Amino acid sequence: MTNANPAARTIELARASGFDLCGIAPAAEFPELAHLDEWLERGHAGEMRYLHDVRRHSPAHAMQGARSIIVCGLNYNAALPASTEAQEQPETLAGPSGWISRYAWGDDYHYVLGEKLEAMIQDLHSEFAEPFEARAYVDTGPIVERVAAKYAGLGWLAKNTCLINEKLGSWLFLGVIVTTLDLAASLDAAETPAPDLCGNCSLCIDACPTGAIVEPYVLDARRCISYLTIELRGAIPSELREPIGRHVFGCDICQDVCPWNRRAPVTAPPNFQPRQREEHSLFSPELEWLISLTEEGFRAVFRGSPVKRAKWRGLLRNACVAIGNSGLRPDQPRYGEICARLSELSTSGDTILAEHAQWALTQLGFSSNLPQVLAPRVVPPGGRS
Repeated sequence: MTNANPAARTIELARASGFDLCGIAPAAEFPELAHLDEWLERGHAGEMRYLHDVRRHSPAHAMQGARSIIVCGLNYNAALPASTEAQEQPETLAGPSGWISRYAWGDDYHYVLGEKLEAMIQDLHSEFAEPFEARAYVDTGPIVERVAAKYAGLGWLAKNTCLINEKLGSWLFLGVIVTTLDLAASLDAAETPAPDLCGNCSLCIDACPTGAIVEPYVLDARRCISYLTIELRGAIPSELREPIGRHVFGCDICQDVCPWNRRAPVTAPPNFQPRQREEHSLFSPELEWLISLTEEGFRAVFRGSPVKRAKWRGLLRNACVAIGNSGLRPDQPRYGEICARLSELSTSGDTILAEHAQWALTQLGFSSNLPQVLAPRVVPPGGRS
């Protein structure tokens, strides 16, 4: 390398690319990853088989000859109310609304960060003459980004398992570049990562409606609303439906209640502002609109959005649950129209959608002579088959 301080120059390039945070960690074995097998053996990963990738045990497994991990963070905290503040919605003519996680209001962060990281790799090749390899990951590879971020000096791992930065809070997208460049780590050998400043606080644990944070720093994904509404492809366990509330994609509760996010700065880039589709917004979207989407309509609305990961069937399944939890009464706006659409779904050929629609109708007290669809057998978290 010809640059006098390659690590400092790398961080400058990250800032120039628009990242709010950047740090460098060695491509070493991090202590937290030693507990990965135990976590997996307890079944906490649910159906997420990709988490069993053996390369996740060490960043060095991601690339032969890897020496450094460049970790970048981008703030996505749009200036809109938290889910906990928006729970008590006034009655509107549009009927009940759902909740989409803050990170999914705008464009897919995989693409936004991915483009920035790929451009940064090109800048690194222009900056440093020596040959080297570099590969970018944004939740797409074997790197556990939040753990690498801790050892890049960007924050600590909280009791809800998110990374918290003392100045920016936890509303952060993380991406990494694994490289054979030998860059000086942001923390030298004598330094330790940022101290855990969670203290005796247990707000995130206490606020989780499904009890997914089974102990401090341990998340059982099978009970997490984000997992249930995004990753789970089958039926949502019946005992977890009511605690899901009005969430239709993801969940922000454990971050909304975190004291470190009370003064978190907001971001202005349009990429992360709620999308608008005609009169509809992804901020607190109308549930009737969601259950009325066709597959084609779903693809049009959520093209380039994180929400597409749930797929059309999953989003409608989730919206049925949210409607069932809405407390909508016959004397309130859109009750008849919503029940009519649920009735259509309850007689569809898709047994998952039909069963969840019937559940919602029962919750709303809607009576009909619809044929009953038996719920698919589900092994609840911690249960036995």
